[in-house]
Amino acid sequence: MNHRELFFRHLAQTSAEPLAWEIRKAEGAYLWDAAGNAYLDLIGGISVCHVGHRHPRVMQAIAAQADQYLHVMVYGELIQSPQVQYAELLTRHLPASLHQVYFTNSGAEAVEGAMKLAKRYTGRPHIFCFHQSYHGSTQGALSLLGDEYWRQAYRPLLPGVYRFIYNDDEVIDHINHQTACVILETIQAEAGVVVPDKSWMQALAARCRQTGTLLVLDEVQCGFGRNGTLWAFEQFGVIPDILVLGKALGGGLPLGAFIASREIMQSLTHDPVLGHITTFGGHPLCCAAGKAAMEVLLEEQLCEQVYEKEKLFRQLLEHLPCREIRSRGLMIAIEFDSFEMNKQIIHRCWKKGVFMDWYLFAPHCMRIAPPLIITEQQIQQACTVIDESVHEVLKHQKSS
Repeated sequence: MNHRELFFRHLAQTSAEPLAWEIRKAEGAYLWDAAGNAYLDLIGGISVCHVGHRHPRVMQAIAAQADQYLHVMVYGELIQSPQVQYAELLTRHLPASLHQVYFTNSGAEAVEGAMKLAKRYTGRPHIFCFHQSYHGSTQGALSLLGDEYWRQAYRPLLPGVYRFIYNDDEVIDHINHQTACVILETIQAEAGVVVPDKSWMQALAARCRQTGTLLVLDEVQCGFGRNGTLWAFEQFGVIPDILVLGKALGGGLPLGAFIASREIMQSLTHDPVLGHITTFGGHPLCCAAGKAAMEVLLEEQLCEQVYEKEKLFRQLLEHLPCREIRSRGLMIAIEFDSFEMNKQIIHRCWKKGVFMDWYLFAPHCMRIAPPLIITEQQIQQACTVIDESVHEVLKHQKSS
């Protein structure tokens, strides 16, 4: 029995039509399938592989740590140098109030931890979130997720969750002394790259401060330079009370984190003790890989190259017959008339060796979120394929 047959027989399926490509190798900005076909990767594992696949520094760090120890004890009991060193590196590049890190296994688990922390610290029952926001698929994170299509099959979900329109002033009027936290993506990804107004973000933060409500920013997708600064919140002149990270945090291995001040974090240490606990969160191998990837990001100044690469993408794609191109750094959405049209274009791109997909809440929008190491030549290659594919689909539509 071949791997494809085993895939469908023994791996739980989450869609009726999975891609079912057998990937044999990944390196830099490319993937190779079992037939030896190469694909330029424009999604990087959904914003995971910022420094590319299997960066030498990351692989060296994994090998070095694997030679020392793997799992030894549940999170927070023993001093494990990869956790300590990575937490120090992260907080060195964050505002002073964000100086304690709780590592988890994923971004969704980090969201769960942030929700618990906000309720525990404030003693309040209500959480505010936003339509078309994505925070993960676990039960608590799903309660926040901003699209009823994805929530409706799993009710009842958490009570006390209130949803508002992103970038709309209504939420500001409703924040009160019963609101534990307001949680939002600094830039909405799955909605198709929706960037809030700076004035709205600042007014939201000000109202949170006024009422003692915690501002929780989810930068699972937009952190680590994706939008042109190390942290997207830097672009809006606000500082979150709790920052949520994931995806690129692990350098290609599973890792998430929520980060806050010591004062806020200490509320998890008593009444009850072990207020949040995880077995594998902050796994030493994942922390070693993540730290190495972040060092590459900083030392190779990849963040500083993002805006120029975004500019090149836009220049090469600006003449596309599409509804709109939205971008903030290397998070780009190309909006077409329908999901069916977008899907046809994407399938043609796949056949031509360029790998991308669509956004969860905006399936009519093409997702482009490549590794930050992508070169100008690779951007030109990708845009040529996209342009050809769009015009081929339009030509086919006119002739049919």
